Amino acid sequence: MSSSESSFMAAYPPRKIWILGAGHFGYIAAQRLSRRLPESHFLVVELREDRLQKVHEELGLPIHVEDCLEFLCQRPVPDDVWVVPAVPVHVAFRWMLHQLSTIGEVQPLPVPEAADAQVPNPYRMSTGTLYASYATWICPDACNEPDEVCTHTREPRPGNLFEHLSRIQVPGFQVAVFRSWQLAPGVGGYPGGYLKDILARQVAEQPGSYLIATSCRCHGVVDALQWRR
Repeated sequence: MSSSESSFMAAYPPRKIWILGAGHFGYIAAQRLSRRLPESHFLVVELREDRLQKVHEELGLPIHVEDCLEFLCQRPVPDDVWVVPAVPVHVAFRWMLHQLSTIGEVQPLPVPEAADAQVPNPYRMSTGTLYASYATWICPDACNEPDEVCTHTREPRPGNLFEHLSRIQVPGFQVAVFRSWQLAPGVGGYPGGYLKDILARQVAEQPGSYLIATSCRCHGVVDALQWRR
């Protein structure tokens, strides 16, 4: 069993869940997870109080007013807490930037264009972020991410994108991939222990340039950084 699988198994089933964001997708995540995992302890984090009030009044979940990234980066993340990103930000990448800044000098980089041809359906942002997806359609909102067959096409799955992204080869760059595990239809996340394991075992031990990806089975985002002690 890999270290990432060990981190997953140690924290599953989720008993503590931080949902980052209370907009449209954050509300959906809170609604579906609280129904599926009613015994879990939740905290929904969002800077806008009006969004949080809706979550608290309609779902009865604990809330916290703060910028989601500041909340995640400015406190220890327990190994058994599941982080569910529901904001339009590459959360794991931004968390890693912060963590590396505490032990060295770090700067974000645009993803090298050589990566584009190595991922399915690449979509590049002006910031240098690269998105990838096996889908050329809008996926069902409540896709249950089945192992073998695509929910939309009913055809065999082409593989796992998180594995595909780990095989990107760009001279001078190493690759670290955070897998997002599905916790409810259309809702994914990762345990805190897994975040820290990827940081410690794959990136913090060796300064250099890295592609940092977060991906579920079908969709992923890639950013790049360089750091030195």
